[in-house]
Amino acid sequence: MHSSYSSAILTVLVGLLLPTLSVGQTGDFSLHDSDRVTFYGDSITAQREYTEDIEEYVLTRFPAWKVSFHNAGVGGDKVSGGVAGPVDLRLERDVFVYQPTMITVMLGMNDGYYRQSEPGIISTYSQGYRHIVDSIQQHLPRARITLIQPSPFDDVTRGEQFAGGYNSVLRAYSDLIVALSKEKHTQLADFNSPVTEFLEVLNRQSPGFAQELIPDRVHPGEGGHWLMAESLLKSWNAPALVSSVSFEVSSKAATVNVNNATVGDVHRTKTGLRWTETERALPLPFPPAEVDPVVALVVKLSDIVVALDRETLQLRGLSDGTYDLLIDDRKVSEFSANQLGVGVNLATLDTPMQQQARLLASEVKARNAIESARFDIVYTSKETVSGKTAMNLANAMSAAETRLRADAQPHPHRFEVNLKNHSTSPEM
Repeated sequence: MHSSYSSAILTVLVGLLLPTLSVGQTGDFSLHDSDRVTFYGDSITAQREYTEDIEEYVLTRFPAWKVSFHNAGVGGDKVSGGVAGPVDLRLERDVFVYQPTMITVMLGMNDGYYRQSEPGIISTYSQGYRHIVDSIQQHLPRARITLIQPSPFDDVTRGEQFAGGYNSVLRAYSDLIVALSKEKHTQLADFNSPVTEFLEVLNRQSPGFAQELIPDRVHPGEGGHWLMAESLLKSWNAPALVSSVSFEVSSKAATVNVNNATVGDVHRTKTGLRWTETERALPLPFPPAEVDPVVALVVKLSDIVVALDRETLQLRGLSDGTYDLLIDDRKVSEFSANQLGVGVNLATLDTPMQQQARLLASEVKARNAIESARFDIVYTSKETVSGKTAMNLANAMSAAETRLRADAQPHPHRFEVNLKNHSTSPEM
């Protein structure tokens, strides 16, 4: 060991800019700790995909929070209700009893009957939607409401079934919802335009995959649901930041600015830098490209990563060359000194943090499967919410939520950036 390099390690400077997420990053976010969220809608909501994406975002971004989620979507529902009962029963049994603090409403796909618009049908939809909002505001005056412009019918990748196409009917419904939202002072999210626009982009680049975005023209696949979840989260002013770590590296020292993470044990090595890091959030759990290529195209071609998933690492001042990035002794990727100097987004890489987030996503699906079974029992009137089976499922769901929150807690990780083709051990 050489004392000269040992003294260099001792001169490493670590300056921490403490995270401000609890104030600066969430002040405008529509959800808060201890919120209770109910998603009300038809079969597209009952798919439990965009709703799970929202749940995964909140769980990974705010692991210390205790936000509960309830899905009250029923296939075939219209503004008047459906197989699970008339709308007033639906609202009382499936919404009000849960005392939500945030309620989203998306209806419309079934209300147009998949045919050209008619004045009587439009009037029924408008009056029925207004009744839902009035009833919510009467029964839950403190609840926040987000009205959602209905997701599209795919008239892009396959021919229109009639002049103008069915999505033109849904767009007309969207205009009614915009006006009602302004009148009733609710929040508003658009599921139609972003998905339709992405369909058009993807159809030009990859028509086969474009048809998989909404395989049956009505019910989106996972990629379509991520686009809808992004739209809802944007309407709620969801922060994009996962974490930000930026080093200024000199020949003998490194200083660091940190947001929403803690960094320690920083050592300037002969070939780069090593440190420990604990992020206070996790990246979004997008599936690998080989598992779902359509989601991979959504991640690549949309703005979802920029809008919602920034986990940045920056090292300025490194000598020219190519560097390996290792996390917990496993190589994650390699970058040029220039790329690291500009900054890289760890959220797009297969990191231990991403693996933890994907585990959480599988647990969210398991929790939702339990809730779905309980909801089906209750709305088919086989049992009340206090029935034995329903109560057992409620207890199982509570246990799943406890496990989810425990598994969402961030872990410390060992980071190394090493110049390739050199020893990774510092001389001392």
